[in-house]
Amino acid sequence: MFDGRLLNGVSVLAAVIESGSFARAADAMGLSPSGVSRAIARLEGRIGLRLLDRTTRTMRLTDDGARFYEQVAPLLSGIEEAAMAASGVAQAVRGRLRVNVDPYFSRLVLGPKLGAFLDLYPELQIEIITRNEIGDLVADGMDVAVRFGDPAQTTLISRLLMRTRVITIAAPAYLAKHGRPTAPGDLADHTCIQFRDSLTGRPFEWELRRGAEVVPIETRGRILVNDAGTTLATCLAGIGIAQVFSLGMQDYLESGQLIDLFPDWPDETFPLYAFYPSRQHVPAKVRAFIDFCVGIVQE
Repeated sequence: MFDGRLLNGVSVLAAVIESGSFARAADAMGLSPSGVSRAIARLEGRIGLRLLDRTTRTMRLTDDGARFYEQVAPLLSGIEEAAMAASGVAQAVRGRLRVNVDPYFSRLVLGPKLGAFLDLYPELQIEIITRNEIGDLVADGMDVAVRFGDPAQTTLISRLLMRTRVITIAAPAYLAKHGRPTAPGDLADHTCIQFRDSLTGRPFEWELRRGAEVVPIETRGRILVNDAGTTLATCLAGIGIAQVFSLGMQDYLESGQLIDLFPDWPDETFPLYAFYPSRQHVPAKVRAFIDFCVGIVQE
């Protein structure tokens, strides 16, 4: 088993030799002179050799110490170079980034903008995994995840990216056939495309909010899905009314393919979060991806 104290002792020895005295080595390493002396004594005891001859005025390597230092000095340089290289990697946006992404966000928001992200960082490769559940990021080898909904109790670090409106939409074909609901309560008489909550297995409850006013909606319909893409496709086909996030819907609304039925009820929102394993030493590629997501959702 590797003994970290051995490496520490060798580092102290190198500082003493390079500085020429125990006192200067102590200043360089933030130790007391007696601490430096003890470290050298522990190293000598660990390897069973006397490394330094020292008096009150002079200090020099023994023959054994000179041979030992000649062997370990290149290794210390290699460790320093490796640390500097690793630091450079931590600051550079490159390598492979594995992202666990909500399917809705991936398809409608991230996917169309992914080329711009790759153009910013030509040394980066990105792997997008779409899942309904966040799972275990560490065990799955994921660098970062993007999910809708408030975070459950978890050891992951979360960062709120935005809060998006929940809108109630329908295609013109549906409205032409069934009429347009004019009040929230009218939705009870329409075909509503329900979405299954993966945590409870039951459909999400619908509601509309305007300021402090909250209207629960008792939805009806024979369609229950667990995929946002299917919800959107079914709604576009004129089969029913859906509640979706406004994020990613702008093109459909502006083109008239979908109609926001209650724009005067704008206050039901849902959060979007980024999750990553640790607050310490966050890789530059993870920071860059999260910042990019913030930018595209703010557009």
